[in-house]
Amino acid sequence: MAATQALSEAVEVAAEGARIALGGTFAAVSVWERERGRLRVLVNAGERVAGEERFPVDESYPVNDYPEITEFLHGMGAPPSDTWGSVGGQPQAWVETAEGAAEGAAEGAYRHQRVADLRRRGRGCCVVAPIVLHGRAWGELYVARRVGAPVFGRTDADFATVLAAVTASGIAQTERLEEVRRLAFTDPLTGLANRRAVDARLDEAVESHLASGVVVSLVVCDLNGLKAVNDTLGHAVGDRLLERFGSVLSVCGAQLPGALAARLGGDEFCLLTVGPTADEVVRVADELCRRAGELELGEGVACGVASTGDPIGDVRSARRLFRLADAAQYRAKAARSAKPVVAGRGGGLEDPVVRLADRPPEPPAGGGVERRRFRGRQGEGAGG
Repeated sequence: MAATQALSEAVEVAAEGARIALGGTFAAVSVWERERGRLRVLVNAGERVAGEERFPVDESYPVNDYPEITEFLHGMGAPPSDTWGSVGGQPQAWVETAEGAAEGAAEGAYRHQRVADLRRRGRGCCVVAPIVLHGRAWGELYVARRVGAPVFGRTDADFATVLAAVTASGIAQTERLEEVRRLAFTDPLTGLANRRAVDARLDEAVESHLASGVVVSLVVCDLNGLKAVNDTLGHAVGDRLLERFGSVLSVCGAQLPGALAARLGGDEFCLLTVGPTADEVVRVADELCRRAGELELGEGVACGVASTGDPIGDVRSARRLFRLADAAQYRAKAARSAKPVVAGRGGGLEDPVVRLADRPPEPPAGGGVERRRFRGRQGEGAGG
């Protein structure tokens, strides 16, 4: 979703900038979807006619309807009837008018579909500039003027070619930034979200809960038997167990609209939901436990659930919800429960899980390390 939004913003800026720079009344950026053989419009800027949306859901055109596009896309050269060459190695833009061939174009430059489109939409002329990204045809930049306005000329086409190259650079930068973002918020082994992504989403979720009362739920899972698999079968097999459980978590999470499936680290995973009821989340958590128990590797999963839809008291911080889910998971682990343990369902605020989560940790006898560790922000204690 974020990547789509970033691309939409980048092409919107490119289209609007090109429209203004070329004195057009309308501009669009389209991408070539190779698997569909179509040009899909990403944004329409400026004066739009009936049926043209700013961000179309699915406005697309078969490239075989535009012979010059087909030749360019497959041959990475300028359209065959264009005599204006290229600018800095970038395939040259070309001009169409509602009357047929543009001035300066070679005989045979008349492209029936483009002309028909111009006439149908009340536009007098257009300049079309191919967008090339990473050495491959990516799509096109299209700028039009209304009927009666001066027709685009060679200078305009040269400028459009440069603008298309600038657009390609902007798209490439957006892709790089999104890849960095994806790596920063993704667990490399399972492809799920990572702890950083959970922290960010959970903070937002709790803010929404405080503002509107929306139900926020967290399922924390501890995969049983991973150490035994690593010790007896090797870490490669252990990684396979993590990947398979990650797939199970993703499939189960898909039953809850908008759920975030994540690997917190090591053998610990979670599901974060905003909106579904506590009962819906518990149902999915129960299925998750069942499916994990059916994996050919490992020993199932210990699963804890905490939801603002259950009687757990006020949840005013992401940290408290995390501690409640973690305490429930700890109880499930200790009891070797085949089903999820749900905070608050054993007596509300008197539920042992809630009391365990809310009281400060006591130093273990003998000075050992306490097993119960609640994952708040790094450096925070369990109290508060």
